[in-house]
Amino acid sequence: MHFGFGFKSSTLLIFFVHGIIYTLLLLYKGFRNEHKSSFWLAGFIFLCTMYITPFMLGYAGWYAIQSYREVLFFVPFQQLFLLPPILYFYVKSSLNPSFSFQKKDWLHFIPAIIYGVYSLVVWITDTMIADEFYFYADGRDKDFALWYQVAGFIMLLAYLIASLKHYTQYKKNTYETVSFADAILHVWIQRFLIAFIGLLIIRALFFVINPEWNNFGRKFWYYLAFSILFYYIALSGYVHSIKINLQFLPKLDANLSANFLAEANQKEKETTSEAEDFTPADIEMQKQLSHIMENERLYTNPNLTLFDVASSLDTHPKKVSNIINKGFKMNFNDFVNTYRVEEVIKKVNSDESNVKTLLGIALDSGFNSKSTFNRAFKKQTQQTPKEYFSSKA
Repeated sequence: MHFGFGFKSSTLLIFFVHGIIYTLLLLYKGFRNEHKSSFWLAGFIFLCTMYITPFMLGYAGWYAIQSYREVLFFVPFQQLFLLPPILYFYVKSSLNPSFSFQKKDWLHFIPAIIYGVYSLVVWITDTMIADEFYFYADGRDKDFALWYQVAGFIMLLAYLIASLKHYTQYKKNTYETVSFADAILHVWIQRFLIAFIGLLIIRALFFVINPEWNNFGRKFWYYLAFSILFYYIALSGYVHSIKINLQFLPKLDANLSANFLAEANQKEKETTSEAEDFTPADIEMQKQLSHIMENERLYTNPNLTLFDVASSLDTHPKKVSNIINKGFKMNFNDFVNTYRVEEVIKKVNSDESNVKTLLGIALDSGFNSKSTFNRAFKKQTQQTPKEYFSSKA
């Protein structure tokens, strides 16, 4: 098989090979551990790999050879209408392990299905019906048609923004519901979504400052940047799936279900425009909440959720959330960590640090990791633990 090895083709070939490898690894992990998100990520990485394929092969000389050029023409490598919804459902399945694909979700794939039918019609017409090329009479690959590239760009940007909004809402709900938010935030998802939007902005600038965007040779640096980004997504996603299996994470199905997050989100929408006064009953419940936190030391449970606290008060979780938001002016995660930080300071001042390490004291106080402890401590005291206790020595 012909392949002209040069700087551009060889560079993209490296990312192509790694893309295929990570696709297979994620599929294997998906089957082995029944991770739905791994299947979605595998599909996304595969589509990204196919996205750079025509350029890798083009720089390798395929467009200069008739039989190879026809392969590039008729195979729709750049699935610009399929890649955005795949990305969106990967984000949704990562943030909600119980996510299941519904019939209505097929609506997201209608543009991709239509383009797939169009590609099939082009192939049948030009290879089986017409005596000579009809659709490809101009000798241009349809995947690079301006209307398709622009439509795909807009669709991907829209789905990226929708994914980022979904993550932002998930992050807010998580901080309002559990005391171990840092363990389940999937921060890297937010990072790559923002990075992907940045990449699209760069591509938009190419359209503006490079009127010869259709010039094949000038696109290399954009596709190199795209390759680096999807490689980062593949590597981070795979490592993240491994960490989930290796580290202990609270089982959320019993206490923190996706149904509750949806319910909390819905109730938030319903009450956004209804300003509720802080009633005497609310003040009394606030006192009860403080009492059980201090006397029953619920905060020492590293897996404490809003459900647990509501159960102790014999009330609805949403009621407890409102009390914390309005009475203490903070979210549930910060509320619990405030008690944990105070507990750490109290134990250190009582010379317990002579027996245990600072991390050991933090874990006994309810924190589940050193990084979470450091962030919570600095947020409350505006100093790192080291700075704080050094100044008190």
